[in-house]
Amino acid sequence: MITGELRSKIDAVWNAFWAGGIANPLEVIEQITYLLFMRGLDDAEQLEENRSTRTGQPMRRRIFKDGKDGIGKNGGVAHADMRWSRLKNSDAGTMFNVVSEHVFPFLRSMAEEGTAHATHMKGARFTIPSPALLVKVVDLIDKLPMQDRDTKGDLYEYMLSKIASAGQNGQFRTPRHIIALMVEMTAPTPKDIICDPACGTCGFLVAAGEYLRDNHPKLFTDQESRDHFNDEMFHGFDFDNTMLRIGSMNMTLHGVEDPDIRYKDSLSQEHAGDEDRYSLVLANPPFAGSLDYETTAKDLLSIIKTKKTELLFMALFLKLLKPGGRAAVIVPDGVLFGSSTAHQEIRRMLVEDHRLDGIVKLPSGVFRPYAGVSTAIVLFTKTNSGGTDHVWFYDCQADGFSLDDKRNALLPGEKIGPAPGHRQAGHFINLSLSDEERAKNNLPDIAERWAGRHGAERSRARTDQSFCVPKAEIVGAGYDLSLNRYKEVVHVTVEHRAPKEIIAELKALEKKIVEGLDELETML
Repeated sequence: MITGELRSKIDAVWNAFWAGGIANPLEVIEQITYLLFMRGLDDAEQLEENRSTRTGQPMRRRIFKDGKDGIGKNGGVAHADMRWSRLKNSDAGTMFNVVSEHVFPFLRSMAEEGTAHATHMKGARFTIPSPALLVKVVDLIDKLPMQDRDTKGDLYEYMLSKIASAGQNGQFRTPRHIIALMVEMTAPTPKDIICDPACGTCGFLVAAGEYLRDNHPKLFTDQESRDHFNDEMFHGFDFDNTMLRIGSMNMTLHGVEDPDIRYKDSLSQEHAGDEDRYSLVLANPPFAGSLDYETTAKDLLSIIKTKKTELLFMALFLKLLKPGGRAAVIVPDGVLFGSSTAHQEIRRMLVEDHRLDGIVKLPSGVFRPYAGVSTAIVLFTKTNSGGTDHVWFYDCQADGFSLDDKRNALLPGEKIGPAPGHRQAGHFINLSLSDEERAKNNLPDIAERWAGRHGAERSRARTDQSFCVPKAEIVGAGYDLSLNRYKEVVHVTVEHRAPKEIIAELKALEKKIVEGLDELETML
């Protein structure tokens, strides 16, 4: 958890950007990301220098080479003067000149080598408008406790939350507690290969990594498992270079050394090399409108011929998963009951060709104020041989926040999400919720009941908040997957008085009124 003091420092820098004319929150985070990357490069160089000094062996990789960069007068600026440890102590004018004229070309040149994050630096642009603002931001970043993975990860998450609070860009960020629920329900393992084909800021991948750290701590004591975690486990695609830069930095700051975060238009490009590759897909892709057949990947059209992006993404998830792979994805409600041939076919495939495990209907206000569309989480396993027996449904009515445009928290932060609790001395302390609190936050109940879907949940009544529906009934309903199709509503019987009795009472009242008026008239 970050302290109030650190929050206020970040808020101060944020306000300084706004005052300096940078009002787009994505641009603010992008500029801070570049500076964090600069500091990270110097930290990595210092570690390698210390190793070389300690062992007496030459440096294995030198980031800041000897000599100058060759840009401008007198052969340019020495690479050593571009290091964070030098820059932070220089005067405002020198710092601004070196960063804008030399450091950013240097970052762009790094795109050809190094980590996944370095490859996204080829489009790096320096837009901080003044030396004074640059000094202020550098001073803040230099004081951040970057040695503590939890703190620097939380710091970046706090900055990313400002994308959502800023309004028009909120579609880039799925609420963190909804992500946590989906990760909790799919329970990533140390052997998983995880993909988000519309990764944005990499929220799902970060949450999966944090889940593994909390639930499989021995993962990092084994070299092979540790290498798998850092190099092979996490894969994210996006076609927005800004998102790629922010997302890869988010992964780096959360302790994943070299994730596969790359440029890819998931619906337009073929998927050779990614087909049948991943054991877990977590995603909330942008469902907006339709594509032309000419611009849609042919291998997706071979699965389902449609122009609807929401259906194409469902086909994509099936394409990416290996047999036995599982998925938790957010879809608009229309996918669950749409009547077109393509809608029915994708649902038939989930039920008949694979194993449809569960549907969680989300409250319509979850994505407010950016979108009021009704959505659901679909959980399934790719089998290529069927396997659907019963489908588990849950009607989520409260997620811990108000469902209006303000989305105010209804509970303290440690009681929100699928696993209420807080960290203390490096350990997670679980908290139990009262019945009143569980009514405001259904997520812990969802996680618990999901775990019992093969047992006690089978006997739950259709009037309950969660229940199971046998496959045969779903087939008989034309593969309709909307919860309301199967949920039973209890109608309370209301006893009404007989009309003659009500009329007689009205006549008696009318008679009293007339008598009262007559009496008043005689008095006057």
